[in-house]
Amino acid sequence: MVESKEVRERVFLVVVDNSAEVAVALRFAARRAKHSGGRVALLYSIEPAEFQHWMFVGTLMAEEAREEAENAVGEFSKLVQDITDEMPIVYIREGNRQNQLMKLLKEEPGISLLVLAAADSTDGPGPLVSSLTGDMVGGLPVPITVVPGTLSDEDIDRIT
Repeated sequence: MVESKEVRERVFLVVVDNSAEVAVALRFAARRAKHSGGRVALLYSIEPAEFQHWMFVGTLMAEEAREEAENAVGEFSKLVQDITDEMPIVYIREGNRQNQLMKLLKEEPGISLLVLAAADSTDGPGPLVSSLTGDMVGGLPVPITVVPGTLSDEDIDRIT
């Protein structure tokens, strides 16, 4: 009897935003994906607008946030494609970033690893890294890699 082996692609998920350290997480994930035959996925979460007194203003703000998200994801996708020669999987969600991340990880069993970069700040590594490596770490369905946000491209290339 021959056993069939299911080949499962390794998917490295990066939560992208406008932070300075996101480029470090992207490069790390893309280099790991390229060298392991995997793929990169991006999650961009559009935070709900706090000011929604008038329907028109709320709609306009939502449209602007969506356009900003699509532009940012386009730039991030280009960075990933430049390294891996492959377009990343893209998820754009609306809602609290942490909640959307946990929801996505439960919905997509193909995601193999979560890659985040820690901020270089006296205030700590950033709210998402702090929450996911603190109380919530036991609830994550995938391993998490936290990359120091201070790594240079050369450092990342050497370790990946």
